[in-house]
Amino acid sequence: MTTIHLVRHGEVDNPDGILYGRLPNFGLTERGHEMARRVGEHFAAAAVTPVELVASPLLRAQQTIDPLHQRLQLPVFTDDRVIEAANSFEGQKVNARRMAEPRNLVRLYNPLTPSWGEPYKQIVLRMQAAMASLRAKLAKHGPEAEGVIVSHQLPIWMTRLAGEQRSLVHDPRKRECDLASITSFTFESSTLVSVSYESICADLQPKQAVSGA
Repeated sequence: MTTIHLVRHGEVDNPDGILYGRLPNFGLTERGHEMARRVGEHFAAAAVTPVELVASPLLRAQQTIDPLHQRLQLPVFTDDRVIEAANSFEGQKVNARRMAEPRNLVRLYNPLTPSWGEPYKQIVLRMQAAMASLRAKLAKHGPEAEGVIVSHQLPIWMTRLAGEQRSLVHDPRKRECDLASITSFTFESSTLVSVSYESICADLQPKQAVSGA
């Protein structure tokens, strides 16, 4: 039995409210750093502490995993496969008026793929590949080993939908994936046996959704 915890990064400093996606240099706010500290405290105090740490290469993910790295004194492996989803609206403010512009409307022809960004199935495949690599590492630590991957909302939600055998097509407003939340996948060998979710920073969530998270 191995467990992999997919952790969403903390709140991002984004005063202009753009969809920042994979853009560099978007780090955490002060509240985001508090979320990261809570992530570190949560796992350091767990009955079974993680033995492997993985993070997206983006700054916000690296900053989120750092307190856990400091507490456990474990190296952090950076894996490009758990990065934020590609999105053609990256760098823009996303609202109804902008979406109605002709140059943007042409990107919205197929919400099932979606046509404006990285295909949902592709996101799932790369996330599952990253998790398989981590499971192989965890197997070397003995039974019931656990690992943490700090990633982003859409990749985590896609992985959960796939794990629960639900449709990948969804309403983004209904994703259950708070900032600094933990979505846990437990495997018996390579077989997924359970998925669970915990929002450990429910009291720190911003009143408005964070763009591009």
